[in-house]
Amino acid sequence: MIPLTVSPEVAAARAANHPVVALESTIITHGMPWPQNRDTARLVEDDIRDAGAVPATIAVLNGRLHIGLTSEELDALALSKDVAKLSRADLAACIARGGTGATTVAATMIAAHHAGIAVFATGGIGGVHRGAETSFDISADLHELARTPVTVVAAGAKAILDLPKTLEVLETLGVPVIAVGQDDLPAFWSRQSGLAAPLRMDTAQQIADAVRMRTALGLTGGHLIANPVPAADEIPREDLVPVIEDALEAAQAQNITGKAVTPFLLQRIFEATQGRSLVTNIALVRNNARLAAEVAQALGRSPT
Repeated sequence: MIPLTVSPEVAAARAANHPVVALESTIITHGMPWPQNRDTARLVEDDIRDAGAVPATIAVLNGRLHIGLTSEELDALALSKDVAKLSRADLAACIARGGTGATTVAATMIAAHHAGIAVFATGGIGGVHRGAETSFDISADLHELARTPVTVVAAGAKAILDLPKTLEVLETLGVPVIAVGQDDLPAFWSRQSGLAAPLRMDTAQQIADAVRMRTALGLTGGHLIANPVPAADEIPREDLVPVIEDALEAAQAQNITGKAVTPFLLQRIFEATQGRSLVTNIALVRNNARLAAEVAQALGRSPT
């Protein structure tokens, strides 16, 4: 039996057949400093409410899998130190040992599917790291998208990754990658990656119809909805690429490896852009939350 706690707000939404959008919690514990982490989490939840759905931030607290957090629980998590970062490999162990952990994309997808939530909003997914041909460092997010039927709305994969290889792995795994409103694959902080998106759709209803058809065909896995950051908030690719390259060189020089790589790079990029990367990060997460709410609503309507 899974020790499960569903927040009162999410429980009421499910009882009323109201659309629900899942949210990860590593953005709170590992993605941003205090108090931006708490404030952003609250803003994103409110964006989902304002767009007509109910947010369900997912985390493990003292050995219980929480589907939705109360305001008090969210604040406590945002202030917590040494919180485990949970993916498919360690989610069950954390729950079994009574631990506290924040869910990555992969773990959030697992929990959302278990709770019957079909749509999940995040910032960017993990993917194939630079140098993966020797390190074999590939995020579990990619395989989770291939096996778990949750629609993930993100601003693409994080731009610090090897985006061509990430896109190739997603294609190999049969994951639909759908760019919203443009033909170019977005690259997290930037609207353009220089890579053609495999698929393009322009409305939440089109996305919902594609999700329904994939289910009807009996195809496993979810969808990656690559939603570009609003133009007013982006850091253009030509400005960001040199910053990322410098950060990668610094990581290599300091022998930063494994799970330490991503937070190191994000901090270096934050410093190099004088905080602009964090402002853009917040904008893209909120933009994704609003679209995810629209998709969740569209899935509740009759197909076009």
